[in-house]
Amino acid sequence: MSPRGTRSLPDRRRDEAGIAVDVARDGVTVPVSSARVREIVRAVCEGERVRAGMVSLTFVTNRVMAKMHREFLGHRGATDIITFELDAADGVTMGDIYIAPDVARANARAHGVGVREEMIRLVIHGTLHVLGYTHPEDERTASVMWRKQEEWVAAFA
Repeated sequence: MSPRGTRSLPDRRRDEAGIAVDVARDGVTVPVSSARVREIVRAVCEGERVRAGMVSLTFVTNRVMAKMHREFLGHRGATDIITFELDAADGVTMGDIYIAPDVARANARAHGVGVREEMIRLVIHGTLHVLGYTHPEDERTASVMWRKQEEWVAAFA
């Protein structure tokens, strides 16, 4: 899901590729290191030819996610991911990604995949939304975005 936002991210130190990635864990356990998350976000951005970007990725509790889901999308209950593609400033791609690891764990079990793989899938999914990719809700696994996402997952999982 990718509602559009207009708030700006605070300045972050950019790495040599021009992609700044901030990772926060908000008190939740995640089976992927922050360094790995940053590596994945940067690789997807660079692979999609983004020259400058600022991405904030926060892992949140189900309670926080349910509140965001209701507030921003009008839905009840926690979802696995919410992404805000922010208005670009001076050619800098910007966005915020929120992931609920407990929902991701349940999804991994339901789909018969590993938790780490599902977490990587969500990091990539959110990053692609930040880059402007979308998918129809009723056909998301048949979308161009989904195919691109799964190519990236195969490279990192």
